[in-house]
Amino acid sequence: MTAGPGRAEEIEVRIVPMRRRHLRSVLRIETQVYPRPWTLSLFLSELNLKSTRCYLVAQIEAQVVGYGGVMISVGDAHITNLAVDPVWQGHKIGQRLLSVLVREAIVREAANLTLEVRLGNLVAQGLYQKFGLGPAGIRKGYYVESAEDALVMWAHDIQEPSYKDRLDRLEAEVADSTIVELE
Repeated sequence: MTAGPGRAEEIEVRIVPMRRRHLRSVLRIETQVYPRPWTLSLFLSELNLKSTRCYLVAQIEAQVVGYGGVMISVGDAHITNLAVDPVWQGHKIGQRLLSVLVREAIVREAANLTLEVRLGNLVAQGLYQKFGLGPAGIRKGYYVESAEDALVMWAHDIQEPSYKDRLDRLEAEVADSTIVELE
């Protein structure tokens, strides 16, 4: 794999279910992007909760370049994490992953979508706004390691045709170069 990847349209990204074999790469990314990374045991625990969780990885060739997860609870979908290898940021890897996670939430009959994001992470907030998530509140000191606040964001009525149209438009931006292989 060469450094300095091309534009998003020039790369082929494969989205597949996260497996134990991916965790070394996932943890490598996790430690690069989060001050307080999840542990191997936490990821293993989450992977075992198949009825209420979905975890995916994004691969370019055989390299894991991003991952994300969603938890379904009482009709709502909560994005638990979404991270992209810093080398691959800016290539719509997060957008591709989030789109597949939201589609999975819709299949699992979630009505709403929520997440927390660092108040200072304007790039991530911009991505989430593209997916119809809007600010709903602040969680003071949510990120304990940095005492940073979290912005709580919600998208309501993700089962509606208008929301599915939004997803179609977002996916069309990268559809030719994204391969989704779910079970």
